[in-house]
Formats: sequence, C-alpha cells, structure tokens
Amino acid sequence: MCYLSRAACNCRLDVPIRAILENDHAFGPEDVANLTAAFEAALTRLGLVDRRDPLTSAVAKAIIQLAKDGERDPKKLCDGALKILGK
Repeated sequence: MCYLSRAACNCRLDVPIRAILENDHAFGPEDVANLTAAFEAALTRLGLVDRRDPLTSAVAKAIIQLAKDGERDPKKLCDGALKILGK
C-alpha cells in the first residue's frame, strides 16, 4: 500500500519535500500533509532511508509536479511519482 498516515508524516520535518514546499505558497496545510504522506510512502517503497540521496529530491519534485497538475490523493501521488521515475 502506498499511503502513510498524516500523523506519521507530520513528525518528519527533515525531509526534502518540506524544504521545497516552504517557499511554495500554492499549497495549503492539508495539501502539504498529503504531499508529505505521498513522499514518505514513495521513499518507503523505494527503500530509501538516506534523505541526502539525490533520488529523494527527484521523488519530491515528481510529487510536487503531480500536485501542481491537480492531483491531491496521496496514493495517486505516490504511484504517479514512482511511475515518472520508472520504479
């Protein structure tokens, strides 16, 4: 399953997606929670634990682009990002 609870994601403030979203005012708090949930789920599916791995930034950017295109469902964001990355 490609979804983590929002509570699990809100405690992870050290992830690249948060840093990217801090300067992007296009997303409200609920959107940020959904994007962060999708990001964490995608990293879990990829087995990525090192937040400095360049692939984590690529995952974050893919999720943000999908969200800017209108998607807000965390599972669809996760699945879409993995598809974009060929994973």
